[in-house]
Amino acid sequence: MRAAHHAPGRVSNTDAFIERIATGLMLLAVIATFTLSSSVLTNWKIHYLTAGGNFYEKLHPATYFTLLAFSLLLMRSRGPVGELNRMFSESKLLLAYLLCWVLLLVQVIVLERPFTVIIDTFLLPILIAMVMWQLSPAQRRPLVWAIHCTILLNVVLGYYEYFSGHRLIPLTLGDVVVMGEWRSAALLGHPLTASGIVGAYVLALVLRPAICPPILVRLPLIAFCLASLMAFGGRTSLVTVLAVIGLIGGFEALRLMQGKRMPLPAAILAICVMFAAGAIVFAALDLGIFDKMLLRFSSDKGSTLARYATFSLLSHFDWNELILGPNPVRVNALQSQLGLNYGIENFWISSVVQFGLVHTILLTVGLVCFFVELLRRSSPAAWAIMLLIVIIAASSVSFSSKNIQLAQFVILISMLLPRERRRVTAPSQIRPHVTYRSVAA
Repeated sequence: MRAAHHAPGRVSNTDAFIERIATGLMLLAVIATFTLSSSVLTNWKIHYLTAGGNFYEKLHPATYFTLLAFSLLLMRSRGPVGELNRMFSESKLLLAYLLCWVLLLVQVIVLERPFTVIIDTFLLPILIAMVMWQLSPAQRRPLVWAIHCTILLNVVLGYYEYFSGHRLIPLTLGDVVVMGEWRSAALLGHPLTASGIVGAYVLALVLRPAICPPILVRLPLIAFCLASLMAFGGRTSLVTVLAVIGLIGGFEALRLMQGKRMPLPAAILAICVMFAAGAIVFAALDLGIFDKMLLRFSSDKGSTLARYATFSLLSHFDWNELILGPNPVRVNALQSQLGLNYGIENFWISSVVQFGLVHTILLTVGLVCFFVELLRRSSPAAWAIMLLIVIIAASSVSFSSKNIQLAQFVILISMLLPRERRRVTAPSQIRPHVTYRSVAA
């Protein structure tokens, strides 16, 4: 009887110990995700994207940390079967995504193509989400601080690279070292990846003030990160973020005109910030600090022609090739001929070329299910980041190549924009209205 009495306590302590270890592993995964890009790994002589090396070098360190954390959580008191049943019973749409991923894995193995591409790009995000959703708010807190610190570190390094002209990590695309690129990349590997992540971080700060409640800290932080998009040189992210902020400002102005009350100190602060921001912008333009970025809107160095070539690529294949995917050797030859050596700048076209039309449709359906589940567990502010993800996917290489960019977005949404639990007052604490009248009588 005594052993039975103490068993639940020992089980609870074991589960808590396992969750602490899993939290530590996820802390390492978050830090690795925002600091160990493919360029950093290549610079460290790790064959992540380059030819050669051992199998274990082909997976990102964040994948190993996340897999270990996920495996540990399955070892809790319910057992692996019970834990999996509970996880998927709470998120049934994830089963549809995993089914689509498994079918894609089967095709990749049957056609003898590298399958590590779909592990880091498409399996890592869902594993991260499933582990993050198991952690309590107290366990998530160090992960949130890790996100703030690593992103701000990248922003500071981005400014340093832009103004000094010295790149800390050589910009590489596979085995190719890109020379003459002025856009910063910091530790995130590529300027477009960096601008997308920082843009999503800015949207999170703007749309969910609870991330950084003191307004005197949040506003300078937003301005500091928003201005760094000029250094990272991502036009798509910059325009999307400015459009969302403009829409929010327009709605707030409309509500004020309709009679919404605003505290006088807040109004004074808002006016001062607007004038200060305007003065800083005009001073920066006059000094020519961001002339390189502004020139990208008038002279994009062939990016527009590359996107036209991307859409014309499909016309070189017949339907038999497009259904299950053409020969990779022929695809590489056509990409070189059309000037698409750096990748196909559209996720869906690239997926058709790599996996075929059938599996592209399946993968899109699976991603939609995953995004719906992610939005269901997040605050409404996550819609803006989801819009940014779709725009980036349609206008750049993004998730069509081996990378962890989707996992980075999932971390930002699941950690910074969780759905807030509504506090429901217990019925016993609510006194009937008739009680007040009887007391008054």
